[in-house]
Amino acid sequence: MKFLIVDDEPLAIARLTRLLGSLGYTSIASASNGAEALGLVASREFDIAFLDVSMTGMDGIELGHILRERHEGLAIIYQTAHETFALQAFGVGAVDYLLKPYSAEQIERAIERVTAKAKPKELRLIAKAGDNHYLLTPGEIYYVKADLSEVMFRTDKGFSYYPKKISELETLLEPYGFLRIHRSYLINLRRVDEMETIDQSRIRFTFEGIDENVESSKEGAKQFRNRFKGEEE
Repeated sequence: MKFLIVDDEPLAIARLTRLLGSLGYTSIASASNGAEALGLVASREFDIAFLDVSMTGMDGIELGHILRERHEGLAIIYQTAHETFALQAFGVGAVDYLLKPYSAEQIERAIERVTAKAKPKELRLIAKAGDNHYLLTPGEIYYVKADLSEVMFRTDKGFSYYPKKISELETLLEPYGFLRIHRSYLINLRRVDEMETIDQSRIRFTFEGIDENVESSKEGAKQFRNRFKGEEE
């Protein structure tokens, strides 16, 4: 695989290059700002771009949007010291969001998410609401709610039923940006608009386009925070 690292800190580039090398990857290029990165991507092909968020000039979120428009097949992984930009990163379509300092194991998991996401070309789910049937893509689903031995999908069309357990959907939808935040809920991180901490530990998620929210369990909030928490090597 071919990697591009974009970061305005030389030490950060050197560390990530070293960690990728420890995983056996050697095709690695780097850029210190957005303009330099766009020049590299215009002349060379890359599979994954590791983007910092806070950079002088063009920040990583703006750069991510441009890369997504011009190079749809390029996977984006954010690596940053700031946890507050996670929702914006997933709005870009990022595969993962790593908080510095991260470990080689976290990088490996992020790369695995890229390869897992690349495998399914198209996923369509046939859900039912009364006598109506809907052919849905993962991107149309705001959240999934467990309902006995099946689940309910919340989309712009309202609620519809799908005949699988939520544990099965958790595995199926993970490559598409879904995260289990409660024993009864999977949320689509790419459709989340805001997050609010409640009761000192749980998280309330609101969604773009619908006037609804879903609350995590304490364990689900912990899992969410751990997903974006850096780990020392």
